[in-house]
Amino acid sequence: MARAQGARAQMALAFETTYGTAPASGYTKMPFATASLGADQPLIASDLLGYGRDPLAPVQDAITADGDVSVPIDVAAFGMWLKAAFGDPVTTGAGPYTHVFTSGSWDLPSFAVELGLPEVPSFAMYPGCMVDQIGWAMARSGLLRASVKVIAQGEDLATTTGAGSPADVALTEFTNFVGELLRNGSAIGNIISADLSYSNNLDRVETIRADGKIEGADPSMAALTGKVDIRFGDTTLLSQAVAGTSCALSFGYELASGETLTVDVPRVFFSRPRREINGPQGIQASFDWQAAQQTDGNPMVTVTLVNDVAAY
Repeated sequence: MARAQGARAQMALAFETTYGTAPASGYTKMPFATASLGADQPLIASDLLGYGRDPLAPVQDAITADGDVSVPIDVAAFGMWLKAAFGDPVTTGAGPYTHVFTSGSWDLPSFAVELGLPEVPSFAMYPGCMVDQIGWAMARSGLLRASVKVIAQGEDLATTTGAGSPADVALTEFTNFVGELLRNGSAIGNIISADLSYSNNLDRVETIRADGKIEGADPSMAALTGKVDIRFGDTTLLSQAVAGTSCALSFGYELASGETLTVDVPRVFFSRPRREINGPQGIQASFDWQAAQQTDGNPMVTVTLVNDVAAY
């Protein structure tokens, strides 16, 4: 008897024309490290009396379909997650191509994801997926992975794939080694780690339906937050936090072959941190930050991806 193994798991993704209707074709094979995307349907215990001490059969409650996916921040496939999180990019160039994603769009695309375990076989299709949150951490070393929180309309189970033969994507990863963090265009000294998280704060539309699925997920106020951990060596960030003023942050990655990924946040505010002394070792400080819309009304974050993909 075949048993499911993560090493053989497959993920395919395609953007939908109509919310909740999984496309019949056009899927792309997506690289991923872990996935908790799934559906659960709890049982409600019977509250009826008069039938003895043993309870009557429970009834099924509403279905919830969501989960997190850990994906590599790579040159090509990551652009599909950015499109899902921010909306369609503005693309220029003729190879290499420059894709510019901005925050604030009210019209976010939905997509279908299929997670397949071919050895069972078991294929779970999740139509009506939308990105609720996406973020990652920068560090001196280690794998560079983004965490994507997905809200789906529901789950459809099958023993054969509904994604056909997904298109392959050449995998070229960005790494922590080629990353940099700039403040007002200059490198910040003594940075130990940093992270950022963009949220669409999706509002589930939980209407009454015969299939138990949600009606949709509407974007509400967006948020971009993060944290910067530093070895306390100067008062630049502390002074800014105390004054309540803003600065610009830029998170960037560049490969020797020319592909780049840049996250520009023009207006960032730092919270005032504690600076604890826990012994003779160096003193560290953690600055939480929040981004805001620019004073001229322009978006609070712009993500620029340069690669050889003609369009997303």
